[in-house]
Amino acid sequence: MLQRHNTLFRNVLMAIDLVVVALAAIVTYFIRFTLLVDLIPPTGANWSYGTDAIPVVGALPMLFVAMVWAGLYRPRRDQAFYKEAASITKASVVGVALSIAFVSFFSKVLFSSIDPSRVQWLIFALVVWAFLLCWRYLFRISLRLLRRRGWNLRHVGIIGTGRLGQAVCHNLRQNTWTGLTPLFFVSHEEKNNRKRCMGLPVLGSISQLEEVLSDIEISGVLIAVPGQRGTDVPDLLSRLSRFPFDVRVVPDVNPKHMPLNMAVSDLDGMPILSVRESPLAGWGAITKRVIDLCGGVLALALFALPMLCIALCIRLSGGPVLFRQERMSMNGKRFNILKFRTMNETDSASQSKRDAGRGQLAWTRINDDRITSVGRLLRKTSLDELPQLFNVLRGHMSLVGPRPERPELILGFRDDWQGYMLRHHVKGGMTGWAQVNGLRGNSSLRKRLQYDLYYVANWTPLFDIRILWMTVFRGFFNSNAA
Repeated sequence: MLQRHNTLFRNVLMAIDLVVVALAAIVTYFIRFTLLVDLIPPTGANWSYGTDAIPVVGALPMLFVAMVWAGLYRPRRDQAFYKEAASITKASVVGVALSIAFVSFFSKVLFSSIDPSRVQWLIFALVVWAFLLCWRYLFRISLRLLRRRGWNLRHVGIIGTGRLGQAVCHNLRQNTWTGLTPLFFVSHEEKNNRKRCMGLPVLGSISQLEEVLSDIEISGVLIAVPGQRGTDVPDLLSRLSRFPFDVRVVPDVNPKHMPLNMAVSDLDGMPILSVRESPLAGWGAITKRVIDLCGGVLALALFALPMLCIALCIRLSGGPVLFRQERMSMNGKRFNILKFRTMNETDSASQSKRDAGRGQLAWTRINDDRITSVGRLLRKTSLDELPQLFNVLRGHMSLVGPRPERPELILGFRDDWQGYMLRHHVKGGMTGWAQVNGLRGNSSLRKRLQYDLYYVANWTPLFDIRILWMTVFRGFFNSNAA
């Protein structure tokens, strides 16, 4: 029921948001060609709504995509309105930019002679931002007023006064969008000595359940008994079947064992809790692969000549051009990563074996005497990483992702750092969220892991594009690069 309620709530918001965007397009035309027509004369001699208005058919889907991306349809909890306002601002800026690109690209095909001016787009951006801001603020205030008057509230009881029951009470109070208001507790113990819990009355013990529920009007109960009392749940469900209200079961799963957002799915009526899963499934995997292929081909075209010159310089100094080393990527798959050789030939050949034999972390040191003069320049500019574009095209790596490490080092990291293996829910990348934030080479492993896990938990195609853009300005030169 909570899922259905949330879906209905979200669908209503979506529908009204789209109406607001359409209204903003109409108001924009009125402002431009009625209020400002004398102050800023249009360039054309004749204008009409059919030829100079913001095309709603183009703006609506683009603004909708931007609003979903900005998180405007996630449960808002009780966070301050300025955070929602920031999301509305991001959605307005990105949505209008996408609308301009969409309308410009398809103007000849879909919109015939429609060609809104830059002034009109600017007005539209301001109007749609102001309209969305005002409507969402009024909606929030109205909802709070209604619920203070007792409307759209459903009172529920919580069975269980332990950690889980208290957490359920706290979350219901935070997520007011559910409309569920905790009214009382029933202790999960056979005998109850508590009178209050979380500021609410404890009306009795689990043995007095029927007596408690027969004397009070509620819309439902939530069973939140501790894990050790999980065998009581079937009996509780049988006893609660005599009452005409909703019953929900909250499983006792310790949050510390849930490092990523847990999802609930349904397989032919059987609920499944997804504790750990890769974000790259279905369309996510296809989208990321398309970005990798398009970006890899474009990067190879741009860097083909520099790569040829680098290869020639390394070859003239003697020894092989490329350095290969085994790394681990998504789902523990191993592959040979490619780099331009930056060390003396004998040092490059024996480096991995020495590190594995010592069983210790041995990243290259600053001013390492094994590095050649050409190699030092390549490392400082990260140009030694360019051959990894072939790894990307072959599907071993991605353009963006946590940097892949050597298998022998990972064996130690996974025992010493909780959650380290979650990095391997996505492919290793040439650049990543940690790298564009300055965490490269001999930097804090804890910090790098935090950034990598944030990337895995919050991956979106737009996040990848953002990191690629930041790489252009931050990803090549770095003081930690040896």
